[in-house]
Amino acid sequence: RAPRLPAVRGRAAAMAAPLKRCLVRRRDGREQHGVAASCLRELRDKASGILAIDKAREPITLVLAEDGTIVDDEDYFLCLPSDTKFVALAKNEKWSGKSLGSGTAWLSESADEVDSAAEKWKQLARQLKDDLSNIILMSEEDLQVLIDVPRSDLAEELAQSQSKIQVLQDTLQQVLDRREEERQSRQLLELYLEALKNEDSILSKVAESETVPRKEMDVVDTGTSSTGTSAKTTLSDQILAALKEKPAPELCLDSQDLELVLKEDTQALASALRWDKQKAEALQQACDQELSKRLQQVQALHSLRSTSKGKKTLPWGDWPSSKRKK
Repeated sequence: RAPRLPAVRGRAAAMAAPLKRCLVRRRDGREQHGVAASCLRELRDKASGILAIDKAREPITLVLAEDGTIVDDEDYFLCLPSDTKFVALAKNEKWSGKSLGSGTAWLSESADEVDSAAEKWKQLARQLKDDLSNIILMSEEDLQVLIDVPRSDLAEELAQSQSKIQVLQDTLQQVLDRREEERQSRQLLELYLEALKNEDSILSKVAESETVPRKEMDVVDTGTSSTGTSAKTTLSDQILAALKEKPAPELCLDSQDLELVLKEDTQALASALRWDKQKAEALQQACDQELSKRLQQVQALHSLRSTSKGKKTLPWGDWPSSKRKK
């Protein structure tokens, strides 16, 4: 009966399925982990360990992140493609595709979010490939997206060496740092002006003729703060939120958003932000100055490029390579 052993081994080898790449996440988490498993049971065991699910909350249930389909059939699991995204549900947990406010929106839109995020940085990279001066026109969010992209991926997308991509990302970081420094400086200036305004409001009651121009602006502000207008703005909620919440919103917006703010009716903008008209005018002036500065920088870069050797290739080496300064 000894000759039967090879047959048993052969049957066991035939039953062994190849490893399949899978992505698993918790119901209320945002980090996903890569797992290789040959069967559904192995995937459950590995998912429980890598996601640190307490033994008391097992057994876990695996569902498809796309639509919440419960995967409990071995044959169905083997039919799924590689890199399928799973949600690991502990005992008594239920899948929900509408938990937008609790940080679980990825359950229903995980694939879309990943694809859109990848498409966004590639779109921004193509803008730089066409013209590096587009850096100046990008928003802070766009700059951060390109900074966070792995160097190898960005190098492949732009067909450049990783050393040049390092120079590019250092430059992006410098632009981002410069805007942050400007914002902090303006915030300090606003605090200083606010203190002066409080002093001027007291002095104005004693001698209006001796107050500084800043005080006169304050008087106008208090006289026009409630206009009761019914004008409506065409700006998006995202732009309005940035204008209202950021200390220097003109530094956060990209050039297209700055143009939209400039084209907006001042009274409608003031009404949407619940500001007085003069404060809205000051905001539009700041946006106008920032947009003009960016366009001047772009024109200066184009001028330098046209006076170079006449090459059509991008001047990757012309960008500064110094590290960010704190």
